[in-house]
Parts: sequence; C-alpha cells; structure tokens
Amino acid sequence: MWFAVACLGLIVLAVVTNPPVFGKDRLRLEVSESNRYLSYSDGTPFFYLGDTGWELFHRLDRKEADRYLTDRAKKGFTVIQAVVLFGIDEPNAYGDFPLHKNSPARPNEAYFQHVDFIVSKAESLGLYIGMLPAWGRYWKKVGPYDLFDPENARTYGEFLGKRYPDAPIIWILGGDQNIESKSDRQIIQAMAEGLQAGDGGAHLMTYHPRGRSTSSDYFHDAEWLDFNMLQSGHTSRNLDNGTMVDHDYALMPPKPTLDGEPRYECIPVRFARGGHDPSNRMDAYDVRRAAYWSLLAGACGFTYGNNNVWQMWEPEHRSAIHADIPWYEALDHPGAFQMGLVRRLFESRPYQKLAPSQKLVKSEPVTGGKKIRAAVARDGSFAFIYSPGGEKFSIDNSTISAPKIRKLWYNPRYGNAEIFEVSEEKGVQEYTPPTSGKGNDWVLILEDTSANFPMP
Repeated sequence: MWFAVACLGLIVLAVVTNPPVFGKDRLRLEVSESNRYLSYSDGTPFFYLGDTGWELFHRLDRKEADRYLTDRAKKGFTVIQAVVLFGIDEPNAYGDFPLHKNSPARPNEAYFQHVDFIVSKAESLGLYIGMLPAWGRYWKKVGPYDLFDPENARTYGEFLGKRYPDAPIIWILGGDQNIESKSDRQIIQAMAEGLQAGDGGAHLMTYHPRGRSTSSDYFHDAEWLDFNMLQSGHTSRNLDNGTMVDHDYALMPPKPTLDGEPRYECIPVRFARGGHDPSNRMDAYDVRRAAYWSLLAGACGFTYGNNNVWQMWEPEHRSAIHADIPWYEALDHPGAFQMGLVRRLFESRPYQKLAPSQKLVKSEPVTGGKKIRAAVARDGSFAFIYSPGGEKFSIDNSTISAPKIRKLWYNPRYGNAEIFEVSEEKGVQEYTPPTSGKGNDWVLILEDTSANFPMP
C-alpha cells in the first residue's frame, strides 16, 4: 500500500509494511547460522529497523504511546529502542516513579504496569522493544547518581527477565556509556547475567556504547553479547559509519552488527568541542547516507532517530539538544518514511545473501561524503551499489553470475525503481545516475534476469 505525504515542503512516498504474525515458532529471535544477520527461530530473516524512542516509557501516556507505536509500525519499523530508567527524578505521565527510594532492588509496580502496557501494545503491532534497563548515567559512576552495584544490577536484571520472558524484547545494555573501569564491567556483566537468569536466555542481547564507539571494543567475546551495536554519533554529516561496520564485520568469531545511534534527523551538528549549532541541522539525506553506507558494509539492520522524537518533546517539556518540533509532528519527517523504503528494498531481494564488496568499485569517489559503497549476493545473483551524490562511477559487473543482467535505478527518496537496460555485456562499465548533487542519492541494482526478482 502506497501513499504520499507532504512534509517540510517535500513529497515523500511511503510504504506500509504488514507486521509479522507472531506465533510460538516465530516470536523468538536468533542469530543466523552465518552469524551475519538476525532471524526468527524458523529461519526467516529479521530486518532490524529501529527507531530511538528513548523516553517512550517515561514521557508518554497510553493514548500517546498507542499513537507513536502505531505510526512506527505503519512506517515499517520493526524495533523500538526505549529506556526503562531514563528519568528517575521525574515521574511518568501517571505520576509514578520507576523505583522506590531510587533502589534498583525496589521497582515500583505501578510504573512497570505502564511499561507492560507499552510492551503488549508493541507486540500487537508486530514490533519488538529494544529495551534498555537503564540509561548509562544511572549505572555508571558519573554525575550525581550512584544507583547500581553488581549485586543490585543482577537483582534488577533478573526482575526484568522474569517479567518479560515471552515478550518481544531485545535487551540493550549500556545506554550511551563505555566501559572505563573494573566496576563498570562488573555491573554490566551482573545485569546481563540477571537478565539471562530471569528469562532463561530467551532474548537476544547487545550493548549500546557512546558515540564513535562499538560494543565490540568491550564485549565482543562475551558469551551474553549476541550481536554488536555501534554508535556513529552526531558529529559529522560526512562520517562514513560503514567503516565502523567494516571493523566489526572483520572480527572473529563473526557476530552481526548494526548502527544503533547514527546522526538523527533534525539534530544540530555537534562541534568537536561539544557544542551544537541550532542553525545547522542534520536532514533526511544525512540519515539515508548513514543507512545505506552501513547496510552495504554488512550491517544486519539500522536504527533511525529524530531529535524531537527520541525525547518525546513538547513545548511544556525541557528541550534537550535544541528540540523545537513536537514529537507527534516530527513523526512524519521525511527520513522516517524513507527508512521504510530502505527495508522494502532490502527485503525485496534475499538480502541475507549480501556481502560487502568494495572491489566492485573501479573508480572514484571511494572516500568522503560521496563515497560509493557496494555489496553483492554470495551466489552472484544481485548487487546493490549506492551513490550518495549521483556521481558517475565504474563497476565490474562480471561478479553477477548470469548470462543476462537486468539493471535498475532505485530512488531512495521516493522508493520508485526503473529498469534502464538488460545486457549480456560483462566487465567494467561506467554508470551515471539519473540526477546528481546534494540529496540526489541513487542505488544501482544489478541482477540475474533468470532470478525473476520483483520490482523493489
């Protein structure tokens, strides 16, 4: 089902993706046999398309949460990343604090009944909750907070695990903090053990680090870390987050990886010294580049974020990082629709077969903000090549194992595709995207005609 939406002066086509039907054989997520992507327990690939709704539990009432989750499900998201302990000094929408006397060993039942409602609503819509037990400032010895030690971290983890053993949950530890001490590691290790003891190991688990960091820096060999998560951050429009995926992809033993916090739509660009310029904000184009660069480097999914939505900002709330648009209006910013188009493209082909293949690219640009990235199916049946600025490039199409190759241009802004050639010619060829310039990104699709792939 297609529809058009006018947003910030742009017309954006979006696709409503039907949610998966949950059942006993499909609810549980696993790491695939290749250790490169995630799947349901029946082997069906799971495309991790996340949205950072960090303050979902803390800020929204049930009607608002319903509105937010329904919107994200319609736009094709599969995971909502939200934090249980994000604001412990302010109550939730119903006046409930998460903990009694700020003790992780004494959770407030009324608060968690609201969390229960949101988890249940997400399940009804086919969404998973990427649940962070606590934001980093609460477990790490920084600032005024000193809530956790290994003992109560394990207790709290076990409480959560027992509460949601059969729910569509992905555990995400960390919360924008890195491991810098023995105490940090002990607390996270204890929390992970508690979660596993509580849910019997039923859910996947990862770790969300600070910007320009990845979980593999600290926990790649940890038994409890099922897949890696990196945060490429918000400091540069042209940062190729694919290089961070390259790093994780090369590690042994192999584990899936994805960017769990890239540059957000509408966030002011962060200076090297830590300040932000409200007049210079990231846009949908910046978000798209981060998505395609990371996915074609081998990521198993991608997380989108909007600076107004993650904090569920409204005028009556304190603004963080210069939020200035109510969250319910920012839901329809172009980048959110275009993330559904990313998922649609990849799921239109057996994307689990893709492997990064920069050797295909035989010409510039291979660095900087216009870097061409490429990935090819392991059986040679298709390839995706991304051009961020519509620059011409050369590709060795002999890697496509087919007598005839169908060639298409896919428009990441609107989701439309056009066949421009069917050819038997092999070797290095130059391709010129239909348009060029800032915001004119394109995906070249090369594929075996006999595979009979549908139009994306």
